[in-house]
Amino acid sequence: MRRGGPVTEQTRRLVLGGATAGVVSRCRDFTRLALADWQWPGRPGRPEAVDDVLLLVSEVVTNACLHAGGPRELVLRHTPERLRVEVRDDSPEPPRRRAPGDRALPGGHGLILLERLARSWGSTPCGGGLPGKTVWLEVPAARP
Repeated sequence: MRRGGPVTEQTRRLVLGGATAGVVSRCRDFTRLALADWQWPGRPGRPEAVDDVLLLVSEVVTNACLHAGGPRELVLRHTPERLRVEVRDDSPEPPRRRAPGDRALPGGHGLILLERLARSWGSTPCGGGLPGKTVWLEVPAARP
């Protein structure tokens, strides 16, 4: 039984160990379940908010698979103000936008989606002797 004030942050962590096969759908399913458990976004009539988060998770996990040898870990942090998604990988290289090219060709659109759908995003080097970086994004919580 929990005592004290209200919960300020809830965290879910999925250890992936650098896997690439099936990892995108696994991360989407993990995120979908967490959002349902948290009743996120907490307001009826906004199913697109969950879809936006699932799309963002797919993008950052796919980027880790394509450019960083696979994600090591997915962390979801939920507060009353926001949802934060973190994907850790072993590459020290930060995400970079590709030079503009043919929009009809696949690839190169993930960071544009992050810029349009997330309130903020970025990457930070891993600390504590861990190699690589964490790519993170934040989406505001819906207000009732």
